[in-house]
Amino acid sequence: MFDPHVDPQAGAWPVTHGPGPQLQRDGERLTATHCCFCGMQCGMLLRTGEESGKVVGVEPRYDWPVNEGRLCPKGVLAYTQLENEDRLLKPLIRKGGRQVQTDWDDALDRVVQGIREVQRQHGKDSFAVYSGSSMTNEKCYLAGKWARLAVGTRHIDYNGRLCMSSAAAGYNKAFGIDRPGCSWTDIIETDVLLVAGSNTPECHPTGITYLWKALDKGARLIVIDPRETHIARAAHLHLKLRPGTDAALSMAMLHVLIKEKLIDQQFLDERTTGWDEVAAAVQSMDPARAAEITGVLDTDIIRAARLYGKAARGMILHARGVEHHAHGTDNVLALINLALATGKVGKPGSGIMTLTGQGNGQGGREHGQKADQLPGYRKITDPAARAHVAEVWGIDPEMLPGPGYSAVELFEAMDRQEVRGLYLLCSNPLVSLPAINRVENAIKKLEFFACADFFLSETARHADVVLPVAMWAEDEGTTTNTEGRVIKHNKAAEPPEGVPTDWQLMGELARRLGKGQYFPYTAPRQIFDELRRASRGGIADYYGITYEKIEAMKGVFWPCPSLDHPGTPRLFSDRFYHPDGKAHMHVVKYIPPAEEPDEQYPLRYTTGRVVYHYLSGNQTRRIPMLRDLAPDPYCEIHPATASKYGIKPGDFVRVASRRGELTVRAQVSAVTRPDTVFIPYHWGDDVAANLLTVQALDPHSRMPELKAAAVQISKTAPPKQANQRVVPYEGVEGGAGLAEGNGD
Repeated sequence: MFDPHVDPQAGAWPVTHGPGPQLQRDGERLTATHCCFCGMQCGMLLRTGEESGKVVGVEPRYDWPVNEGRLCPKGVLAYTQLENEDRLLKPLIRKGGRQVQTDWDDALDRVVQGIREVQRQHGKDSFAVYSGSSMTNEKCYLAGKWARLAVGTRHIDYNGRLCMSSAAAGYNKAFGIDRPGCSWTDIIETDVLLVAGSNTPECHPTGITYLWKALDKGARLIVIDPRETHIARAAHLHLKLRPGTDAALSMAMLHVLIKEKLIDQQFLDERTTGWDEVAAAVQSMDPARAAEITGVLDTDIIRAARLYGKAARGMILHARGVEHHAHGTDNVLALINLALATGKVGKPGSGIMTLTGQGNGQGGREHGQKADQLPGYRKITDPAARAHVAEVWGIDPEMLPGPGYSAVELFEAMDRQEVRGLYLLCSNPLVSLPAINRVENAIKKLEFFACADFFLSETARHADVVLPVAMWAEDEGTTTNTEGRVIKHNKAAEPPEGVPTDWQLMGELARRLGKGQYFPYTAPRQIFDELRRASRGGIADYYGITYEKIEAMKGVFWPCPSLDHPGTPRLFSDRFYHPDGKAHMHVVKYIPPAEEPDEQYPLRYTTGRVVYHYLSGNQTRRIPMLRDLAPDPYCEIHPATASKYGIKPGDFVRVASRRGELTVRAQVSAVTRPDTVFIPYHWGDDVAANLLTVQALDPHSRMPELKAAAVQISKTAPPKQANQRVVPYEGVEGGAGLAEGNGD
């Protein structure tokens, strides 16, 4: 991480409250808004030229309570993508096997014709919508409504299924609500931090300051991660476990807490159910057995349990390293059991928090674009929920379809040709889904495929119609950060001439499909006001949140059921969200990863992020400075393993699984375990990390196993096009500047 200005607390740069006079420049205006990338949703000020109308620069926003003036490399450079030469400005259609430019009427008519023809031949549910959580709440809400009313299909899901779904399932099961019960400021006040499966400095760069502040005040830090990341090097104790063995480690820690009487029995008796069953289930998972499973010393497991158990206040932070598994929900529940067993929930300086990867990963899963969900986190199978949402939408509940397929299952349905058409927005499954070769095969079987994006992605290259859309700084709306704080993005510039927003595009397509009466919006505020009403009384209740209230309070934490309600920064102080008011503890059993190493594929494989890129890299790999800092993926190999295979730093290695293979440079380092290799996943095509991963799904969240697989490695010759970063896509006519990339 770097900060373009000195620390405001040092006095060299005054703390401002909004656009202060020292930031003003003649001929420019400042717009207070937020970064488009991770779940931190850092506050920033965008500089726009008064004459040009273009965004020309960025300043940190010191009055925003989350990042307090800090920006990471991605945030500093995010605005530069608005004028990127690769940007899509006109619709594309497939003609003679090539994508060529066309006018908007032709493109939209083709989309409508494609939807109608597929559904005429194969039924309503033969057409699907696949969306994403890097959009505003307004657009995520509208995607669910548009799929179910305008298209009339039950099949809509989103890429958050690959991000937060196991955390969501675990929190709902344990707490009755899918939201962290604490905020970033609690981290500073804690006595012990347990960070599991989170490379925090690279994935949430501005958030790491909270951890450093806690350490400065004397907190102890435990890190659970197969890799020795930057935060692991700063830890008092690093538990370097085998990928996919998280539950065994947490169960063994609970075993120690019980044995050494470090539990809070009063809290358990008064505020939880299921404790006796959980306690009995961990008796067989002693530290010695867990050491055999995880590869972590039993003495370190005991030490970790004592550090966490003896602390008066404790915070657990977890992310995709824990959740990206076929048993990710169990991994989350096992961590929750630790927090509940010690009473470290619902009070200052204590709690458990999942660190959101996507910009709107929290809000994007609350308001109806999940396969089984309606706005307000209502279940689509609940008659009362259906009746409430139908009334808001002005329809008969019978018009609402039932639940559809989750993300991976949706593409499996395409492969067997149960689903024949697709509308894709804000996502790139040919980089983000597991077993990419199978996903590509499924997409090629579609009879009609339309995609909305601002860059041409690997997936968009296969589309029959590609529709350009506005970017984040060219529209307004809300997102919800990793804490559950609803914030407001403000418009800093107009989109290029003729380029609509996603919500405008869905509205126009609805009109052409004969459903325009349900999509009468002329501004995002109208959509948000409808979302508020649709969510009212639900678990994720936004009714009391308004644009003005967000700006005045610097974000409002949901649930916020009325206009005079202040929001709810801390949950669980008095009760949990199950009807009985208690937290429900769940028995967890250790189940190995879906695919373990064997003689043919002897090494473990895991994936993750680097600080310079975001998700599939559609935006960040087009920003020259970020691309230069991290131009290519690499395979991280332990020195002992590299020596065994005759691999030296910088050599090219072939990494293969049962699903595919790729060739990248070797990065020889003791960061990873000798039995494990690591490849970051921000690249596509023949160096996509998910060529190798497993399709096995978590039975509760339907999350695929993206963090554990079995692979083989070997030294190999350089590929013919080694280190080619962004190359022109020759399949497009009339599209100067179009290039390879990934839709996030």
